[in-house]
Amino acid sequence: MTAFWILAPVMVLAALGVLFVRKAVHAALLLAVVMMSLAVLYAVLEAPFLFAVQIIVYTGAILMLFLFVVMLVGVDASDSVVETIRGQRVIAWVFGLLFGLTMVIALSQVSFSAMGNLADDNAGGNVEGLASLLFSKYVLAFEVTAALLITAALGAMVLAHRERLTPREGQADMAARRMREYAETGKHPGPLPAPGVFARHNAVDTPALLPDGSASEASISRVLAVRGVGRSGPAMAGDIEEIRRQLGIATEADPAADEETPGDTRQGADGEES
Repeated sequence: MTAFWILAPVMVLAALGVLFVRKAVHAALLLAVVMMSLAVLYAVLEAPFLFAVQIIVYTGAILMLFLFVVMLVGVDASDSVVETIRGQRVIAWVFGLLFGLTMVIALSQVSFSAMGNLADDNAGGNVEGLASLLFSKYVLAFEVTAALLITAALGAMVLAHRERLTPREGQADMAARRMREYAETGKHPGPLPAPGVFARHNAVDTPALLPDGSASEASISRVLAVRGVGRSGPAMAGDIEEIRRQLGIATEADPAADEETPGDTRQGADGEES
């Protein structure tokens, strides 16, 4: 009873949150809270099989699948206020009230009889007793339900399958198509070179260098080109040379680096001085 009075308010608040939150991801997380709390109540009532099924199947598989789909598809809060069918909110309220009224009338006329002896039914364990009852008295309903689920899965696969009218394009066909597009429209047949490739500066505004050493116009943004803030490879090379001279570092093209200082002797591999 303690677990029920603790988890019942949490479940009610989470269920109300599913109805009133604006983001679909938050609604899925609140529904996960409801399912986890229900699993704990199953464990308290000494129903380990239902506890495991609630955690593994419903919370761990089905609900997480819904959550991943919602996060990948990206359902926005503004999408929930757009009515794709005119008057669907009014129809939903009417059917919801009718369903609630039906449930109230049905529950008010329910009469409870004496329960069976659960101790005798679960003498060998709850899972064993449930399996014995499921595969003996209710085996027909179990098999029909399994066949219905398999049929629904196959139907979903058939409905989602799209017939391919043309053969799948291979790598050679794709290369030939790109070359035809390049000949007809001048579109680059491959991926564009990234900014800064083979350049001496790692920046977005530095174009890539082509094999002949010239700057590739396709590797720099048109916005930067219009603004005139792009830097070419030779210009960046000149800046680097200027910085090296300011730091006093001799460059490869500096003839002073190759001059020998007076009195400098170098010893060759044979030990003679040169």
